[in-house]
Amino acid sequence: MKTVFFDFDPRLASLLPAPYRHGHFAFSFHGPQSVKHLIESLGIPHTEIGEIDCRGQRVELDYLPKNGDALRVHLIRFPEPTTETPEPRFILDNHLGRLTAHLRMLGLDALYHNDFQDKELLARALSENRILLSRDRRLLMHKTLQQGCLLYSTDPQEQLRQVVQRYHLLHWIRPFQRCMRCNHPLEPIAKEAILDRLLPLTRLYYNEFAHCPACDQIYWKGSHYERMEEFIRALRGDSAARG
Repeated sequence: MKTVFFDFDPRLASLLPAPYRHGHFAFSFHGPQSVKHLIESLGIPHTEIGEIDCRGQRVELDYLPKNGDALRVHLIRFPEPTTETPEPRFILDNHLGRLTAHLRMLGLDALYHNDFQDKELLARALSENRILLSRDRRLLMHKTLQQGCLLYSTDPQEQLRQVVQRYHLLHWIRPFQRCMRCNHPLEPIAKEAILDRLLPLTRLYYNEFAHCPACDQIYWKGSHYERMEEFIRALRGDSAARG
């Protein structure tokens, strides 16, 4: 039997089983096991793990800890994007439809179907270079998954706040540039071309419209747009406060 001594970042410690949530503890195990396997056996997906320090040196997830090792585990962090950074693209687990709508409203590429199976989620995340968003820890522990994010909250706006802050999405926000129904980019459309599809009050009070060429949905900047602008302002304020 081997024993290692874990020291977890406080945010990661909150994901541990109750007896370990203080974050500092000894952990015993049999046989050779990777640090990835040990951490995931404690309930933390590898998608949440940043740098791991052991005896003053950085080790990778495939490292096989030795008896007596002290392992400091950091929360994953992403650097501020540069002009070279590719825009993040997402795929969302089932039951995250409201978060999907929020991401698309911000103009972000968010793929979602409520009948996606786990195998398809994992395959498309890999083949399309997408970040898998989920509350399912077991799904995020899959060995083939390269990019993922465990959502802590069940509230869609809190989920959105977490994703925006984690991936610095304020750099890529383009509100109302993507269809909330099917994820396709929107195109401007003249009001005159859709007058027969507008309700009387919409026809009276709005003059700028967008159209989805994929599913034929029409959009205009109504009260939902104002609410999202307010939310974006709050996010920018949070970002400035953290900076």
